[in-house]
Amino acid sequence: MGTDSVTTSERPVRIGMIVPSSNTCLEPMSYRLLAGRDDVTIHSARIPVTRIALDGGSDRQFDAAGMRAAAQLLATADVDVIAWNGTSGSWLGIDHDRMLVDEITTVTGIPATTSTLAYFDAFAQFGLHRIGLVTPYTADVNEQIAARYAQQGITVSGHRALGLSDNESFARVRPESLVAPSEAVAVDADALIYLCTNLYGAPVVEEVEHRTGVPVLDSVAVTLWRCLELAGAPLLDSRWGRLLA
Repeated sequence: MGTDSVTTSERPVRIGMIVPSSNTCLEPMSYRLLAGRDDVTIHSARIPVTRIALDGGSDRQFDAAGMRAAAQLLATADVDVIAWNGTSGSWLGIDHDRMLVDEITTVTGIPATTSTLAYFDAFAQFGLHRIGLVTPYTADVNEQIAARYAQQGITVSGHRALGLSDNESFARVRPESLVAPSEAVAVDADALIYLCTNLYGAPVVEEVEHRTGVPVLDSVAVTLWRCLELAGAPLLDSRWGRLLA
């Protein structure tokens, strides 16, 4: 049979995600967020990431070379947008992620974002200036995040750190255990954020929004939201965060 007889259909939007190697949350959670939609597909490439801490060994996991190689592989799948689906820019600094995005777009020609940049896009779009922060990280990482955010005009009004550093362990935190710390840090905040793409925060977003009256942004959800925006695709259901609908 000749190629002239082959028929093709219009393809769905393709989102390329650069994934921390030990992350077991963001891919299944992203598909839960899409809730059976057939207009979007997700395609992943992994880079080695196993530990979150404030030291050179941890920081080197997020060097540009690994990101560039992963992005070039994703580009061969003809994806419409590429996201570094990790929150490292929150403690390394937003300029680190801006550099990554510039490099990815330069080498692939594809629009790009990161989880950290997606948060700052949401802060700007929704007029958020004071946030409550919940992470699985250690307290010193949270404090560094608060300092980096302050440099960008975002105040962390309260935070809770679960005290973990092994990245694989983050996905084993039960979502319901996030509710009490969320209520504590939502006071005097414009929004609450779950900062980590390997933390199952999205399943309790609707409950926490109802309990506190404060909008909630989950890292997996906000990254997917920004990718959908960049690709010109419909956004998310309001149960995953009323601001992202």
